[in-house]
Amino acid sequence: MQEDRQQTPTKRSGWRTFGIVTFITVKWIVYFGIFIGLLAGGALTGYVAALVKNEEVRPRTVIEEKVSENAITGFVYFNDESLVGQLRTSEDRMIITYDDLPPQVINAVLGIEDNNFEKHKGVDINGLGRAVKQKLLNEDTQTGGSTLTQQLARRVFLSLDKTDSRKIKEIFLALRMERYLTKEEILAAYLNKVPFGNGSTGYNLFGIKAAAKGIFNISDLNKLNIAQSAYLAGLPQRPSAYTAFTGKGQFNQAGFELALGRQKTVLMRMFETGRITQQEYDEALKFDIKKTLAKPSEKAYTTYPYLMLEAERQAAETMLMQQDPTLTKADLRKKENAPLIEEARDHLLRGGYHVYTTIDKEVYQLMREIGTNDENFTPYSEEKGLEQIAAIMLDHKTGAIVGMLEGRDFYEEQLNYATQMTRQPGSTMKTLAAYLPAIEMGIIQPASIIDDAPLVLKDGQKGFHIPMNVNRKFAGLVTARDALNRSLNLPALKIFNEEVKIENAWAFVKKLGITTLQPEDSYAQTGVIGGLSIGVSVEELTNAYGSIPNKGVFNDSYMISRITDANGKIVYEHKQEPKRVFSEQSAFLMTDMLSTVISSKSGSANKLKSQFKKYGEIPIAGKTGSTQSYGDVWFMGFSPDITLGVWAGYEEQVNSLTENGKARARSIWALIMNEMAEKKPEVFVTDKFERPTGIVKATVSSASGLLPSQLTKEAGMMVTDWFNKKDIPKKTDDALVKMAYITYEGVNYVPNPATPSEFVKEQIVIKRKKPLDALMDEIKAAQAKLPAKSRRPMSVYLPADAENNAPSKPDPRVDDGAAPPPPSSVKLQSSDGALILTFSESSAKDVVGYRVYKSVNQGAYQKEGSSIIAGSEKRMKLYASSSQSYTFYVASVDVAGKESAPSPLVNFGTTVVTPPPSGGDTGVDTPVNDPDAIAAPSVPTGLQAVKSDLSVSLTWEANSVSDQITQYHVYYSPNSDSKYTRIGSTSETSFEYVAPLVTGSFFVTAENAKGESGPSSYQNVK
Repeated sequence: MQEDRQQTPTKRSGWRTFGIVTFITVKWIVYFGIFIGLLAGGALTGYVAALVKNEEVRPRTVIEEKVSENAITGFVYFNDESLVGQLRTSEDRMIITYDDLPPQVINAVLGIEDNNFEKHKGVDINGLGRAVKQKLLNEDTQTGGSTLTQQLARRVFLSLDKTDSRKIKEIFLALRMERYLTKEEILAAYLNKVPFGNGSTGYNLFGIKAAAKGIFNISDLNKLNIAQSAYLAGLPQRPSAYTAFTGKGQFNQAGFELALGRQKTVLMRMFETGRITQQEYDEALKFDIKKTLAKPSEKAYTTYPYLMLEAERQAAETMLMQQDPTLTKADLRKKENAPLIEEARDHLLRGGYHVYTTIDKEVYQLMREIGTNDENFTPYSEEKGLEQIAAIMLDHKTGAIVGMLEGRDFYEEQLNYATQMTRQPGSTMKTLAAYLPAIEMGIIQPASIIDDAPLVLKDGQKGFHIPMNVNRKFAGLVTARDALNRSLNLPALKIFNEEVKIENAWAFVKKLGITTLQPEDSYAQTGVIGGLSIGVSVEELTNAYGSIPNKGVFNDSYMISRITDANGKIVYEHKQEPKRVFSEQSAFLMTDMLSTVISSKSGSANKLKSQFKKYGEIPIAGKTGSTQSYGDVWFMGFSPDITLGVWAGYEEQVNSLTENGKARARSIWALIMNEMAEKKPEVFVTDKFERPTGIVKATVSSASGLLPSQLTKEAGMMVTDWFNKKDIPKKTDDALVKMAYITYEGVNYVPNPATPSEFVKEQIVIKRKKPLDALMDEIKAAQAKLPAKSRRPMSVYLPADAENNAPSKPDPRVDDGAAPPPPSSVKLQSSDGALILTFSESSAKDVVGYRVYKSVNQGAYQKEGSSIIAGSEKRMKLYASSSQSYTFYVASVDVAGKESAPSPLVNFGTTVVTPPPSGGDTGVDTPVNDPDAIAAPSVPTGLQAVKSDLSVSLTWEANSVSDQITQYHVYYSPNSDSKYTRIGSTSETSFEYVAPLVTGSFFVTAENAKGESGPSSYQNVK
């Protein structure tokens, strides 16, 4: 019953159940989506807020001002405030309004850049989606996602980086700009500001009007056709690549072809968007753009292009350093700071500033006239290019640059060689890094003695390096003044490396304004003669030299005296900051030494005495310099009032100057100074280099630079010069000593006690800081570690005064215990009425010299003349009478005094013999060692006689080796009869009989240990 009361459940259809489940599922998906969306939206909002939190909200006035902002013209002036020229930007820009834009230009620009420009409010969602699709599918046409408004916002207010932050800021700015500006204003502003690459003059083109003029030489935009409009509209996407012209205004085929490809893309986009018809599209594709390009031409710079560029650069750097006092000139040369300089320069050029320079107009013009006169230089070379020149003229009392020569031809090369180029300074660095700091430190004075002898330097590549002087010779002990006059390398290297030390030298040089030294220069042992990492600039080197005539006070050079804004308000004014780097006394001594570089006959700039017309009236001093192979030449010169530094060379340092070009820096220096003396005589107000107190004359030893000893005075080895009174030496000379020595291979050694005194000298010699015998051992050891091709003969390293060196080591020749062999190839010949005896050296290593012995009329042998020291010329001049007979031989003597056997005999005189018949008995007494020996050697053959006005030359064939010939004898009869006289003997197969107008007959015999041969054939001379 109860079960009967229960109701049966209602059945539901399957479709109803499916619908309910579906509804619930969709509902929760929507709820979840809304939830996730809220979370994502919040995160996105937070992200966007974080990106733009520091971005200022610009009011309408700021937006309108920046969008329509145009650069205010600025100017540059000479030191008399006359105009140099108008400041120019690197841009060529001509401003247009919307009314100047023809339809074809508008259609081309909007077609490729922003087809929905008239419809959107600053951001085009459809365009952004299309750009993403084109990117993802890598379609040929890439339109980009930014609207024109966004692009304008980016160019006016933002950087050109590609970060999320910039993109979001760009969108917000674009939306804001659309609220305050009309579409016409935005489009005109965009087309006034975007870049279009280089024009036919080489300028960077900014703005559509400048582009039309610079690329097609069309000033009226209405005259552009569709093809040209499309070409221009495509350029802003990649102006540096899509350019038909280079920065010098030359046609650029590669860039032009890229631009043509871009033009076709623009035309296709114009057709697809309905902005041109099919017919217009086809005609535009066929149009020959290249024929309508403007003809390349030179940049239309001002009258003083070099000076304008330099004024812009220096003014920009000056304003940067004023803005950030921690910046230095060296900092501004770093690549990473290039954008800072460019930004400062751009600000300068747009801001209407007036830049006042220190340049004297008349001085600048006369320097440029000299620099541009082809007659002053080597003709142009197809291989090397144009011989270049650079110069800086300073008023060293203030540091003001009054004149500048930046190069030969601005249109050939825009680099300012005077301020922007760095080159190796050569010997001009000797003054700054060796002599001047050494004088200031009291290490040397002008009369100090320095040894111009070799110096062995360690070399990380070869192991060792032995620097040479330019003339490949060494002068020996010289004064510091003489070393500088002759620009000797070794004295400067020794002062730099051993006395001042590299670290101290570079610290001193930096105080003189040289900023280009690099960390690796701290290890540059040859840096004092120019071996630097990147070198120096003409401006800084001249600047450093200016401290010398300015009596030790350094004024950093400058060209910008002041800068004012458009309203005349001073925004920068140069303030002098003189710094004393060295004393007046050091400055005077250095000046006086540099004066004799010109006045001394041995001075490297001695020719200036004749080249500078006012020499003797206007006091001058200076230093030459050159690099290896004359890739650079310098002259740093000054008067008491101005300093003028000159460099000459080629754009590429590997190119050597011609023979005349080697003196170019000096000759141009003279030409400029001559013009200055004639046209600006008021500059030269000081008639002499002033001598300060504390400078006195003193006499010292020319062997050591110390006070003269009695021995110094007896030897006459003294020199008198200027001294800083406090640095006059207090020690007495101890370098001169009287001692015995023996010379071997050009070097003096302490003699072996057993060596005969005739080979030993005794005289006053000089004790060097490093004795030559020790130095030569050091060089030998170094050369042994060098490749064979890098080794030089030891004689190359001997200084000119090696004979005066006091030895410190014993004679390296060691007695071998045996008597030495005699010398060979003994010859006796007539010359100028005398006999010349010559011989070859003995083969023994311990020989110290040779003795010559003479026998007269077969008498006893006696020593003839002075002994000949080994290593000297092996010859002796003898005198003999034609009425007597003479026999000579030479003996070798070793280090222990042992004498060799006699050399082969040579004869001269009237020994009379009767020649036997040919092939028979000679009738001449001949030495026979073995009575039972075989016959004498064979008769010589092939006798020939050649007569001249002064002699008869005889030649014959050598006997067989088996004959073992020791010598040949020559016989002569003036009457060709049977009375022949032996006139000489020789071990050679030739003989010269010196006598004028000889007539008669000659024959020759051969001799060996077994006897003398019969006579050769006879030669009659008429």
